[in-house]
Amino acid sequence: QVQLVESGGGLVQAGDSLRLTCAASGRSFSGYTMGWFRQAPGKERELVAAIIWSGHSTHYENFMRDRFTISKDTAKNTVYLQMNVLKFEDTAVYYCAAGDSFTRVINGSPDYWGQGTQVTVSS
Repeated sequence: QVQLVESGGGLVQAGDSLRLTCAASGRSFSGYTMGWFRQAPGKERELVAAIIWSGHSTHYENFMRDRFTISKDTAKNTVYLQMNVLKFEDTAVYYCAAGDSFTRVINGSPDYWGQGTQVTVSS
């Protein structure tokens, strides 16, 4: 079955950087859209960024592009989220997601979710 396993989260200070990794397995992701979402305490889950597995197109939500970069390594079946100049408000559980519909992924309805990795930014 499909598995999405996130890693790379942790406790950092404001201004630091982190790179999250999503190891994807269980099927071919050709034609899929991969996404990173986050959910802060007391808030709804929100899209951070998405990337087309078989191409180069990316999508960022709001102003995420300013500090976050999504990328992929299809040979390693891995998706990354580089996060720079982290702020206290970036504290959240970050989830990897995958789906065969770009629209459904960016609208928050992917086919698969990972378990999440906690990112905590101290101010």
